[in-house]
Amino acid sequence: MSASSTPGHSRLTKAHKLSIAGVATLGAAALAFSLVPAGSADGAPQARPETVVNVAPVAWTQSVKQHLNAQTAVADQKAKDAAKALAEAQAKKDREKKAAASRSAVRTPVFANNLDGWIKEALFIMKKEGIPGTYAGIHKNIMRESSGNPRAINNWDINAQNGIPSKGLLQVIQPTFATYHVKGTKFDLYDPVANIVAACNYAADRYGSMDNVNSAY
Repeated sequence: MSASSTPGHSRLTKAHKLSIAGVATLGAAALAFSLVPAGSADGAPQARPETVVNVAPVAWTQSVKQHLNAQTAVADQKAKDAAKALAEAQAKKDREKKAAASRSAVRTPVFANNLDGWIKEALFIMKKEGIPGTYAGIHKNIMRESSGNPRAINNWDINAQNGIPSKGLLQVIQPTFATYHVKGTKFDLYDPVANIVAACNYAADRYGSMDNVNSAY
């Protein structure tokens, strides 16, 4: 019998031809053969069926990489857009804050450096702080307590005897001034505006308003 008519030889040759044809056509196939001892009756090793491992085509791999790169680019652009939007929002907020401060500065009036101006400036601050009182009520008590002299000092009453004399336009003692001092005014008992505001703050706490004070308080 000739070699070409041998059954085993014919099958092996056909399998190799198919493998070679597959590699040439796809450019991405690999053939793996292995002989593993099998439990045959005579103990002789037998060939296991051929195992074919498919490798992804190069074109498909490139397509996946391009898709991933595109997704990364989109994500990066979104992050840049979000950062830009945040920066613009913060810049807008800063501009609005600066503009509000400028408007506030423009609206703040200039007060005269005299009794009339001190009372009006004190009332301006008191309005912002929610401290009650009127021009007439403040003026009335100032004239009774100090006659409008911001450097007035009482050296004869019980407070003076205790070492804490009443001072300023509304004759306030230091402990009371420290307790009722309003932030934004000078921490100086002789400062006319600070003295008025602290005294009105104290009167509001004790009497409801400086307007309700008609004698020494």
